[in-house]
This record gives sequence, structure tokens and C-alpha cells, in this order.
Amino acid sequence: MDDTISPDQMAAITSYVDIQAVPPEIPTALLLFGTNQAAPAVIAAARYHEGLAPLIIATGGINRHNGIVEGREFLRQLIERGVPESIIRVEDTSADTWQNVELSIPYLTEAIAAGLPVTAVSKWYHRRTIHILRSRFPQIGRFYAIGWEPVYGGTPVTRTNWLDNPDGRRRVIREWQEV
Repeated sequence: MDDTISPDQMAAITSYVDIQAVPPEIPTALLLFGTNQAAPAVIAAARYHEGLAPLIIATGGINRHNGIVEGREFLRQLIERGVPESIIRVEDTSADTWQNVELSIPYLTEAIAAGLPVTAVSKWYHRRTIHILRSRFPQIGRFYAIGWEPVYGGTPVTRTNWLDNPDGRRRVIREWQEV
């Protein structure tokens, strides 16, 4: 099936799974979905220093590939980048994307109570994050998403190269099929 994907189908799949819905230049609470890559912490720290992230929710339990506790690793990376611990909330026991959201509901509720819209920060093709966030926390209202390009085997998985990248092809097609 992968070998028979046409350029039009690639464009349609890319458009479907792409979560990008960047917020306007307003402060939002950031929800970092668990991963063993640093990009979400880099994005969150930059937005904090721009005055756009007064609350950051770091999620993720034990990573099955390297054993790190993703939420705690995000905390460490954020503090290392000058983000005060007082604005960071950590969910560090989840085992999957569903639990990232479910176990972060108290922090999401805190964000909404403070009048902050939420911005999900996830791999650009991880559309499940958006579906799960909407279904598990419907009171979220309007929210935003920032998608980043993960790196596997030293190669970024981008919106233009995923079909030619074995890791990207497998991950993007799986996401498209599952959603």
C-alpha cells in the first residue's frame, strides 16, 4: 500500500494528520504531549520567554524506548532553559496519549479557570492528540496546536519527506489509519 500512494494521496494524508493551528500572539497554557525528544520543551521555553506561555503542562510517564520519565524530563529541560518551576505542572505517570490528557485534567481545568486558552504541543502528524484532548476535556472550548518535526534515525520526519522516510512513512500512515 505504501508504494502506491500518489502525490495527491500524500497531500491529502498530510493535510488530514497535520495538527498545526498556531495560536495568535496571545498567552496560552501549553500542553506538552509526552515524548523522548526535546522539541516540545524548546518550543515551550521560547514561548515562555516571549510572554506567551504563563502555564506549561508537561506530560509523560516512563518512555518504553529509553526509560526516561517524560514529564520529569520536560521539567528538567524547561528549568534548564530558564522557565520557572512555579509555572510548570507535571503529569508523569501516563502510559499513552489518552492518559496524557486524562491525568492532566486538573491542570487543564486550572488553565481554563485562569482564562487561558490551551495550546497542544505535539508531533505534527499526531492527530490523535487533538481528538483525545477534545473528547476527554470537552470544556476546553477553542484551542490551538503547535506541531513539531520529530527526528528518527537522525532524519527529521517532515510534511514533505515522510513518505520517503521509513520511520516517517510507518508513523504517519499508522496515524492516518488509526484516526
